[in-house]
Amino acid sequence: MELFTSYGISKNIIDFVQNSEEALNNKFKELDEILLYNQLKVLSSFKKNKVSERHFMQTTGYGYSDDGREIIDKVYADVLGADGAMVRSQFFSGTHAIVTSLFGDLRPGDTLLSITNAPYATVKTAISSKKASGTLSEFKINYKQIDLTSDGEIDIEAVKKAIDSNVKMIYIQRSTGYDNRKAIGITEIKDAIIEIRKINSDIVIFVDNCYGEFIEKLEPTQIGADLIAGSLIKNIGGGIAQSGGYIAGKAELVNMCAQRLNTPGVGLDSGANFGQNRNILQGLFLAPKITNQAIKNAMLMGHCFKRLGYKIFPDTDDKRSDIIQAVCFDTKDKVELFCKAVQEVSPIDSHVTPYAWDMPGYDTDVIMAAGCFIAGSSIEMSADSPLTEPYTVYFQGGLTYEHGKLAVMNILGKLNLV
Repeated sequence: MELFTSYGISKNIIDFVQNSEEALNNKFKELDEILLYNQLKVLSSFKKNKVSERHFMQTTGYGYSDDGREIIDKVYADVLGADGAMVRSQFFSGTHAIVTSLFGDLRPGDTLLSITNAPYATVKTAISSKKASGTLSEFKINYKQIDLTSDGEIDIEAVKKAIDSNVKMIYIQRSTGYDNRKAIGITEIKDAIIEIRKINSDIVIFVDNCYGEFIEKLEPTQIGADLIAGSLIKNIGGGIAQSGGYIAGKAELVNMCAQRLNTPGVGLDSGANFGQNRNILQGLFLAPKITNQAIKNAMLMGHCFKRLGYKIFPDTDDKRSDIIQAVCFDTKDKVELFCKAVQEVSPIDSHVTPYAWDMPGYDTDVIMAAGCFIAGSSIEMSADSPLTEPYTVYFQGGLTYEHGKLAVMNILGKLNLV
């Protein structure tokens, strides 16, 4: 108990968190069923593609004839239920992979239609921004947006009315981003795709899959999405991948993205792995378990704060489709204390105090706690907020459930809530 006391964690806090944990037992069992299914799915792909030690060999320079890179693409495609995939450490973020998808498959005069509110801040900047150059708008690619309903659901009737001959791609952001809403689940995405196909069967349906991998048994490419993209330092990298991102979907569309990332005429046939293949493959193998731990952390956080009267997204009974738990506060001071408490219980830079700053790609100052082994790895454990009204903090990750549980206890203690 003395060790807990040194962190300001009282017996009352321990008991409070324990009660929430017990209340979540049945939901945790459901998550474990999904984990087992997804672990088998990943294992089956490794066996099918005969992943071997030789696939860990390092390549440099152009990276031609990289057997390991090619096998990673095949494994990812299998796991995600896609025709093809491109997994590259050259992607430095999920936004990089997403924007490459947009530039790869859209052409001047085309219209991108977002149907889940505005995209995440860094993607929105890439679409159009006075502060940035080389945006989609500069290349005469148009943008339209349909907001979610007041219930946080896709407004399918409005979407159908907005589709015209210029709309070439539908954009769906699965995760909450900085919106106060629940994530968009696989079933809702599937229902939207069915209705959209009735209007235009050729339209490209793209899903930003960040924070969503392995939350459910199916991925968007398994229920009709043409293209998805995500980051290797989120769910699917398993806390092992040191950098990178992926694009998966129809082989032709993935190849067009590869021409954009690399050069026309080269596409998928280049890109040195710099010794990252082992980390990427091992991370993928661990990803179902790591994601399971992260979502349990989020649920525990949400349950505790709801009991204390705070508004949360998603709610405790909402079906989840990402690892993020948002908690709404009435002042920015509480958001800052929350982030400081997360940083304090992090394994790296626990002595550092996070402050809001003008992060590249954002249109407002952002505070971010992330004491990670891999810089910016939100699957490890992080908390961030744009520090604007409404004052909402977004918590995600945790490589182990025990680490997340300690974070919850530390936050409750620092905010003096229990």
